[in-house]
Amino acid sequence: MKFELLHPADQIVMIMERIYGYGMTTTSGGNISIKDDNGDIWITPSGIDKGSLKSSDIIQVKEDGEIIGKHNPSVELPFHEMIYRARPDIKAIIHAHPPAIMAFSLARKIPNTKLIPNVHLICGEVELVDYALPGSTELGQKIADTFKKGVSTAVLANHGIVVGAENLFKAFMAFETLDFCAQLEIRAKLIGEPKSLRPKDIEISKAKQDIQMDEFIPKTYSSFERLSRKKMCELIHRAYDQRLFTSTQGTFSQRLSSNSFIITPYMVDRKYIQPEDIVRIENGYKEAGKRPSRSVLLHKYIYEKHPDVNAIIIAHPPNIMAFAVTDNEFDSKTIPETYISLRNVKKIPFGSSFMQPKMTADVFSKETPAVIVENDSVIVVGKDLLDAFDKLEVLEFTAKAIIDARRLGDVVLISQEEIEEIERAFKL
Repeated sequence: MKFELLHPADQIVMIMERIYGYGMTTTSGGNISIKDDNGDIWITPSGIDKGSLKSSDIIQVKEDGEIIGKHNPSVELPFHEMIYRARPDIKAIIHAHPPAIMAFSLARKIPNTKLIPNVHLICGEVELVDYALPGSTELGQKIADTFKKGVSTAVLANHGIVVGAENLFKAFMAFETLDFCAQLEIRAKLIGEPKSLRPKDIEISKAKQDIQMDEFIPKTYSSFERLSRKKMCELIHRAYDQRLFTSTQGTFSQRLSSNSFIITPYMVDRKYIQPEDIVRIENGYKEAGKRPSRSVLLHKYIYEKHPDVNAIIIAHPPNIMAFAVTDNEFDSKTIPETYISLRNVKKIPFGSSFMQPKMTADVFSKETPAVIVENDSVIVVGKDLLDAFDKLEVLEFTAKAIIDARRLGDVVLISQEEIEEIERAFKL
């Protein structure tokens, strides 16, 4: 069933399972609410385990104040009510305490939302709300006053984050995106000074539209395509669970033949993506009724340029992206497996992947299967989906090891003599 057709209580449970499951709140922390079309508020209960929440635990608060349910509503109900009164366009609210956001909350700062373009586009302006007692009218008023300005995402001093949106999925998308942004900035500051995108870069990215493609209606689906769609979804789910993807950011594609490939759709939740959501591209046409990733032309040009490439992944994992938003170069001569898998990882300027996709496709080779796009993403290619996914994992894990190692001392690279030994042994 589509998320938006679920009962408000079921939506709340589903999103809380994700927030708790990914370590973004504690057993007792965080609260979620939805305001339905009748004006009733559905909200998480107070003092109930967030790791085993059921739809029957969710509390209904009627417009006249009547409370229906077997528990007490969250103690933060007052600020939910005040936000809804201040912003009638908001129909869902999330409040939680993800550690990366809490780091900014404790420092009384907000994450830099202009390190990569989509963060600012999804979260908009973010403001810091002064501290007030949890559950108090004072706190509710401070948050509501912030939201009255048109802000929909706020960091609460020494308290966490509050996000509001027109529906719960969009609220979660902004919540998750700002958390990713916070993780990215923290990791980047461990190796250098993060560089923000210029206003014109944000505008260029904002202007990026869906690729206009003629449509076709598939007459058949081969057994190979059916299996490929299934395997792609399994790896997308794994990428999401490993936090290599966010709910709407991250693209997989796989070649089917010399003139066709399948690719992830635009703005479909990666957590629940299904084989029927995947989009086939054939002879430059897109599968009817679907929206492919906006990077579809880059995938097309890579496949045309490199017959040996059969899979492509574009992602934004926070550790390797720390290298994308600083002047630091990623060196694969750190771990034998990393050098064998990735060889020479190159960094290219922001905008290259969508403004000059043909030129970006030319960067890849047997010696360069992975590219870092400044303030944007990482792109990896492989002989098949599993090979590309393995390269993405190796890239992210190695980046994390390098960042952590720098806190211990200087990173010692494998010597040139040792590199030559690896090349001889593995016939590179």
